Amino acid sequence: MTHEKYWSAILSTNELSPLPDPHTASAAALIGDVVFCSSILPWATCGSEPAQPWRGSNLEEKTKAAVEPIKRLLKNQKAVWGGDWNRNLYGGWEHVGSQAMQDAIDSVVNSLGLCVATRELPHRLDCSHTIDHIAIPKVWIVDDARRVSAIGLSDHDLYFIEVQQTQIMRSMRSTEHLPAGTPSAWSLRSRHSPRQRSGAGDRGR
Repeated sequence: MTHEKYWSAILSTNELSPLPDPHTASAAALIGDVVFCSSILPWATCGSEPAQPWRGSNLEEKTKAAVEPIKRLLKNQKAVWGGDWNRNLYGGWEHVGSQAMQDAIDSVVNSLGLCVATRELPHRLDCSHTIDHIAIPKVWIVDDARRVSAIGLSDHDLYFIEVQQTQIMRSMRSTEHLPAGTPSAWSLRSRHSPRQRSGAGDRGR
């Protein structure tokens, strides 16, 4: 990213309270009682400080340095975390990221009580899986999770999920990958559920 451009952002049609960025490549905000965090995570050729916001000598170290402050921010919070994580989380190694990187991501996801609703969705290249993710509380019910083509707009597609949180329906769209220079973004809309529900509940490559 160049001067006066941003790695990540959060957009909402509801009232939003900005929170301190947990990392240079992440943005956070409080919407209602949910903390949202949108992040870009490092990739194989991302470079290091001071030119780039990545600290460490290898991909695993850079990933841990990026996700640990996110973990501290989201700990004990009702949270949604997503963005371009530059690693598929399903299907083994698919020529991006590393297993050590995935282990670092999964460790934070699990410690926060989240699940990755986009884990098994396809990449734009049908032979692999998405590296763009949305993680939500495990108790939420996922009604829909899908990829929406953004060909002509970005080298990444849009990933959309619709979930239930008790009697509130919330839709979250990961729109991190718009044309160059456009901030990463989250979009959220809410509506009341028509019926009572119970139970448990890029930067491009």
